[in-house]
Amino acid sequence: MRETIELNGREVIIIHPEKPNGKWALKTEYFDAFPEVQNILSGMGYYIVHIKNQTRWHLPSDTEARAELAQYMSERFNVSKKCVIIGMSCGGMQGIYFASKYPELVSCMYLDAPVVNLLSCPGGLGKGSSFLEEFSAHTGMGLGELLAYRNHPLDHLPALVAHNIPIILVSGDSDTVVPYDENGKYINDSYTENNGTIKTIIKKGADHHPHGLADNSPIIDFILKYDI
Repeated sequence: MRETIELNGREVIIIHPEKPNGKWALKTEYFDAFPEVQNILSGMGYYIVHIKNQTRWHLPSDTEARAELAQYMSERFNVSKKCVIIGMSCGGMQGIYFASKYPELVSCMYLDAPVVNLLSCPGGLGKGSSFLEEFSAHTGMGLGELLAYRNHPLDHLPALVAHNIPIILVSGDSDTVVPYDENGKYINDSYTENNGTIKTIIKKGADHHPHGLADNSPIIDFILKYDI
């Protein structure tokens, strides 16, 4: 069953499993896109949830809304306050900001072609795509401010490493929108250099889309192992 509610002025989508298992997954952006992993988890008893962002490029208020959602989910459905993060592209960025501030609310993360370096995307200063006009309209920052910015998702990776939040990272090696070597590689390297819990899967010849794998079993197995 799909339910839509309002929580503190924001739309929330909740997919109810037929047989709840006391767990839930939070898809941080693009709720209906590439839903294969969330559909499998739903069939296993997970609530699948999304709360609307003010912008896909992240504002601090979006992180706070997720913390309020975790409290709501725990109280209403008696699930763990800890969720599984499903973060694709900008959703990966959203997940990093949330997990770094509220590690106690995240059990593990599935990040797929995540935005990690804003100079790459939306900045377009490397090999990534430029979305500067949209980014500026939503955040008030132009390229000059972005060059001096010290609040990129990559700046929050030390907090994820410190709490060793398990991550399964999926990226294409030919991504022209959010290139792996300018984004996801920061996560892989930060974790591997500090003996963090990470599994990285690089899709040969793959661009930004489609997200996920032809066989999503490695993603599901990772989530089931670390969502404890």
